[in-house]
Amino acid sequence: MSRPLLHLRDIHLTFGGTPLLAGAEIAVAAGDRICLVGRNGSGKSTLLKIAAGLVEPESGEVFIHPGATVRYLPQEPDFSGFSSTLAYVEAGMAAGDDHYRARYLLESLGLSGDEDPARLSGGEARRAALARVLAPEPDILLLDEPTNHLDLPAIEWLEGELQRSKSAIVLISHDRRFLETLSRTTVWLDRGTTRRMDDGFGRFEAWRDAVLEEEERDQHKLERKIAMEMDWLRYGVTARRKRNVRRLGLLKDMRKEHREHRFAQGNVKMAAQEGESSAKVVIEARNIAKSFDEARIVRDFSTRIARGDRIGIVGPNGAGKTTLLSLLTGTLAPDSGSVKIGQNVAMVTLDQRRESLDPTATVADTLTGGRSDLVMIDGQPKHVIGYMKDFLFMPEQARTPVTALSGGERGRLMLARALAKPSNLLVLDEPTNDLDLETLDLLQELLAEYSGTLILISHDRDFLDRVVTSVIVSEPDGKWQEYAGGYSDMLLQGGRSVQARGKEQATERSRPAEPAAKTEAAAAAQAPARRRLSPAEQHALKTLPAEIDKLTAEIAMLQGAVNNPTLYAKDPGLFTRATTRLGAAQQELAAAEDRWLELEMIRAEAEG
Repeated sequence: MSRPLLHLRDIHLTFGGTPLLAGAEIAVAAGDRICLVGRNGSGKSTLLKIAAGLVEPESGEVFIHPGATVRYLPQEPDFSGFSSTLAYVEAGMAAGDDHYRARYLLESLGLSGDEDPARLSGGEARRAALARVLAPEPDILLLDEPTNHLDLPAIEWLEGELQRSKSAIVLISHDRRFLETLSRTTVWLDRGTTRRMDDGFGRFEAWRDAVLEEEERDQHKLERKIAMEMDWLRYGVTARRKRNVRRLGLLKDMRKEHREHRFAQGNVKMAAQEGESSAKVVIEARNIAKSFDEARIVRDFSTRIARGDRIGIVGPNGAGKTTLLSLLTGTLAPDSGSVKIGQNVAMVTLDQRRESLDPTATVADTLTGGRSDLVMIDGQPKHVIGYMKDFLFMPEQARTPVTALSGGERGRLMLARALAKPSNLLVLDEPTNDLDLETLDLLQELLAEYSGTLILISHDRDFLDRVVTSVIVSEPDGKWQEYAGGYSDMLLQGGRSVQARGKEQATERSRPAEPAAKTEAAAAAQAPARRRLSPAEQHALKTLPAEIDKLTAEIAMLQGAVNNPTLYAKDPGLFTRATTRLGAAQQELAAAEDRWLELEMIRAEAEG
C-alpha cells in the first residue's frame, strides 16, 4: 500500500467499563475504497468519528497527511443555523471550490437548494448531507450509512457518483450490494480490534467465517492444554522446584488469556410463529385505483397473491409503495375496483417508521404486552429474558424504555414482537432498516423457511433478490407492473432500473401533454431498428453454455472441498486458495449467465 493519507494506529476507547476499541487500526491511501464492517455496537461509527476528529481516543495515534482534506457524513446531520439546503452545502466548501457543483449535486439528488432545512424529511436530509460532503471533492470521504433513508434511484445514482470519484472512501453500510459494488478493501472491526482483507466485501463472509473457525480451534486447544496442565498440577510427580514454578506461571498466563478472551457475539435466533394455513388465494385485487387530489398513485392495477407467494414492492420515494401495500392488505379503501382477502388470513405487520412502538414502554413490556413475564412461542410459555437473549438484548435491558434504544435495537425489537405472533401473512415495510449484516442474513434464512405468504417493501436489491419470487414495480402515472423473480430478474426481463423509472416519472410530470396520435407517430418514427448479434456475439452465445457448465462443476468441486472440516487443519494454504477461487468462480459464473441471458434476449428480439 502507498503512503497513507490517514492512519489510525492502536486506538483505545472505553465506554461504560467495557472496551469499545482495543487497539483498532485503519490506514487510508489515495484512491482506496474501504468498507468498514462489524456488528451493531462494535464501534464502527465511533472509529469513523475519531478519523474525522470529532471524538478523542483515550490512547493511540491519529495521523492525517498535511494538506489532506477530509469530509465526514454523519448519520444525523446538524442543519441548525442554515436558511436553505444550498447554504448548508456551500458552508462545507473552501474558497477555491467550484460552488456550481453544490447546486449540481443538489439537483441530481432531487433538491432545488431552496428547501428549509428545518422541514426536511429523513430522505431529503440525507441527500443534502451527501451533497455537502461530495461537493468539495475531498481527498478522503468518510461515509456512515450513506444509503439510509434513500430510495433506489438515489442509491443507484450515489453508486455511480462514488465510482467516478477520485476521493479515497471509507464506507459503513448495511446495503450488501452497495458494499460489493464499491469496496476493494475490507476492514473488520470485531471485539475492539480490526482485521484487514485486501479484497472487496464480496469475499468477506467466507474469510470471516474461516477466521472465527480458526479462533474457535485455537481456544479449544488452549482449553485442552489448560486442562492437561491443571491435571499435572494436581496429580503430577514433583520435579525441580524452579521448573515447576515456571510451569505454574505459564499455566496462570494461559488461564488469564482464556479468561480475558472476548468471544464473538452470538447471532440472533429468529423463528416466525406460523398460524394455520390460509386459503389458497390470499389476496385478489381487481382494477384498483387510488388518487390523492390530482396525483394518481395507483391506476387500474390487478393481481392475485396465492398462498406461499413472496412479493416485493419497489419504486422511488413518493411513488406510492406504502399506499399500494395498504390497499392490498385492506387498511386503505380503493377509489374504485375491489380487494378481496382470503379466509383464515392471520396477518402480522412491521411498519417502516417503528411507529407502533410505544416510546415510554420497556423492552419487556413491549414483548409481553405488560401482562406478565412470559412470551408465548409455538404455544409454549417462554420467559421474556430468554426471548430477549435470542434477539441479542442483555437481561439488564428488560426495563429499558424504547426511547433509549438505538435504531438497530428498535429494529430487532420490532422483529421480536412481530415474529412472536402466529401468522400466515407477513407484511414488512422496509424490514432491513438499521439491521447489521449478520442479522440480515438470519432474517433472510427465516423468510426462506417461512411457509406463509410474504409482502414486503425494500430498497435493498440484494435482499429482494434473495427473498422474493416476484416484484411489483412502479411505472409512470400510477401504473404498476409485476415481474417474476427478484430485482435483478426484473432487469433481465427488460424492466428498467428504478433509477430510470424515477427519472422517467419526473420527466412525465414536467412534460406538457401531447395528443395520443401524435405521440405514437413520433415514437414509431424514432423507434430504432432491431439490433442483430455480431459474429463475435453469435460465437459467445454458442460457447457460453459450455463455459457455464464448466464453472458450475468447478464450483461444486470447490464447495465440497471448502465444506470438508478437516481441510483447513491439514492445509490452511489450500483452504485459502480454494475459498478465493470459489468466490472468483461464483462471480465468473454470474457474469457468464448474465451475458448469455443478455445475448439470448437480443437474439429473440431480432427474430421477432
